[in-house]
Amino acid sequence: MGEDLTAVAHFLFEAGTLKQARRTGWWMAGVRDPESVAEHAWRTSLLASVIATLEGADPARSAHLAVWHDSQESRTGDVNHLAKKYAPSADPEAVTADQVAGMPEVLVRAVRATVAEYEAKETPEAICARDADKLECLLQGIEYRAQGYEAAQRWIDNSRGRLVTETAKRLADELLSMGPLDWLRTAMGEKPKGE
Repeated sequence: MGEDLTAVAHFLFEAGTLKQARRTGWWMAGVRDPESVAEHAWRTSLLASVIATLEGADPARSAHLAVWHDSQESRTGDVNHLAKKYAPSADPEAVTADQVAGMPEVLVRAVRATVAEYEAKETPEAICARDADKLECLLQGIEYRAQGYEAAQRWIDNSRGRLVTETAKRLADELLSMGPLDWLRTAMGEKPKGE
């Protein structure tokens, strides 16, 4: 019979808690009900595949890295940058090792290697995934700013300044040049504002 999948099943329920875990930094910008870690991870993964494709890296690998990049937060919570000033961050690789304990060895090796690659920041795919994380924050900040949370500008500016790839920088500039509903106006055949 196959390997015991109890630990995998446990982790799948654990990962589901990220759908309720809020990205805490947005509270400082006044956002009452910020996005969840899972929502952030989804769009980060999509962005990672886009950036990697345009950068000539492996989009599937980059998206895979992005899927796992905040998986440890089911145990640590989302620790924002201010909190990290006062308390050391948990080592993502150590948390991951605990999360995958008891899983089939092939899965343990795969997940631990994925998190280690992301944390090492060396492969083109990891660089694209890390830029996707920052670009998603910038994009979310633009959306929150459009909802009236002017303090989100700090997150927009900080995220833009931390981008590495040419593609992410160009995408950031493009995003900053438009409003969050310009895509809808285009889809509906409407003229852009100001024309």
